[in-house]
Amino acid sequence: MQDFEITVSESPRPELVARLQAGLTEHARSFVDAPGFQSLSVFAADAEGDLAGGTAGKVNWNWLSVNLLWVAAAHRRRGLGSLLLERIEAEARRRGCRHSHLDTFTYQARAFYESNGYAVFAALDDYPTGHSRLFLRKDL
Repeated sequence: MQDFEITVSESPRPELVARLQAGLTEHARSFVDAPGFQSLSVFAADAEGDLAGGTAGKVNWNWLSVNLLWVAAAHRRRGLGSLLLERIEAEARRRGCRHSHLDTFTYQARAFYESNGYAVFAALDDYPTGHSRLFLRKDL
């Protein structure tokens, strides 16, 4: 085996991460028609122009992967989270997605996602200690 210099980084150079993504995309192209991992985000600003919430994810072929969804405490429980989720799903459908997936924790938003049509399909127990990480999906 060749000698390699192995490094660990908590803040990798963006161009190195982009190279990883490009390498995976190049490999996948022999199996699928289109590149994956196209970023997609939706943001909401309040009347003062401050960020009230948002959601970010990626379109990966015919799937939407929701990576983040956050609503500021002052704007919770008024439907903004559902609206943000609906908007990113609608845009994903427009881009050809037929499914969506995301994850949350047992101490977070399981009921919220289930009320928006998502269903748990897997869990990692004791992640973090005393809780579980839940994986949910939805057909769009």
